[in-house]
Amino acid sequence: MKRILILGAGTAGTMMANHLHKELSPNQWEIDIIDEQEEHYYQPGYLFLPFDIYEPEDIIKPIRDFIPHGVNLLIEKIDRIVPREQYVQMENGDRLRYDILIIATGTKIAPEETEGMQGEEWKKSVFDFYTFNGSLDLRNKLREWQGGRLVVHVTEMPIKCPVAPLEFAFLADSYFKNKHIRDKVEITYVTPLSGAFTKPKATTALQHLLDEKHIHVETDFAIERVDNENKMIVDYGGREIPFDLLVTVPTNKGDDLIARSGLGDDLNFVPTDKGTLQSKAWQNIFVLGDATNIAASKAVSVAHFEAEILTENIKRFIAGEPLNAEFDGHANCFVETGNGKALLIDFNYTHEPVEGTFPLPGVGPLRLLKESRLNHMGKLAFRWIYWNMLLKGTHIPFVSTHMQEAGKEFA
Repeated sequence: MKRILILGAGTAGTMMANHLHKELSPNQWEIDIIDEQEEHYYQPGYLFLPFDIYEPEDIIKPIRDFIPHGVNLLIEKIDRIVPREQYVQMENGDRLRYDILIIATGTKIAPEETEGMQGEEWKKSVFDFYTFNGSLDLRNKLREWQGGRLVVHVTEMPIKCPVAPLEFAFLADSYFKNKHIRDKVEITYVTPLSGAFTKPKATTALQHLLDEKHIHVETDFAIERVDNENKMIVDYGGREIPFDLLVTVPTNKGDDLIARSGLGDDLNFVPTDKGTLQSKAWQNIFVLGDATNIAASKAVSVAHFEAEILTENIKRFIAGEPLNAEFDGHANCFVETGNGKALLIDFNYTHEPVEGTFPLPGVGPLRLLKESRLNHMGKLAFRWIYWNMLLKGTHIPFVSTHMQEAGKEFA
């Protein structure tokens, strides 16, 4: 009996477990998936929890609910991967042999990478919302906060869900309007990029949203430290931005076990072939989701498309056939803009977000790069799709793994 080991039972790992369980013979392949947690978190929900749009129970479910029968779920901590000898060393001393390894260990925040970020103001006036606990603490803070200078800050790229910090700023605008204190809140969005959006074309097309909502933008800000005493963030050029409430996205890094295994880059992301999703160092190791270093968004939709393509490539690998370099970096993301509206962006490695219709050419019903109530409803409906389709490896009708050009307007 041969074994596939999947490291990580988050979004990407769980989808791969379901896909492979359907495609591979249980008489020939044992599939094991390992995670140190017993609960699965719907991470897109972290955006909504601070604003009382979601409750904690909306975004947490038992991992076991989504692992198919016949796949072995191990709740244990991993020490390191030993690729030369094809085993994973567990913290409890066990060694798990594998024939094929799939790394889906995700990414985490590393506030310790920035001087002062975890200083005396941490969880008092400095918060993150990229973790469940951070999001919940921020919710409690916002419930009692009476206004002042709100700074929404991104430390550096890449980060998980690149549009989420901007969505937070938009939702904050709406939230404080509904609390009738928007006139008491000054919102500043601070980014290391040269524009508010990660894609220049989107920045040009959507700058009006920031203007209309009176959200000030500070670009090209490379943070050096958080000054807790004077409550300001300071960049390497000496620029200072004061805050009363700082909502920051710290440096994102891959799992520490990648560093212990000698498999990662400086941020612990695994060098991966961007088309095949095969490790660049080891032929029988594959990587997907947030754990890779490829230049695609670290987002749920990307992991979904990757999982469908990687499943076929693993079947080809088992059969001794050449892998298909089919992943084109495709991503589509709903972007909450507040006040019950959202927009939708669709892009890949070579195309920036474009206007047009999605998913059906000329029909939609969703419009790209256009604010609408329907897009907002799509964003909220995605939670049901996530729990009931994506995690279970169910293909979403009419949504292709590759970015479709029909029905879209390319410059």
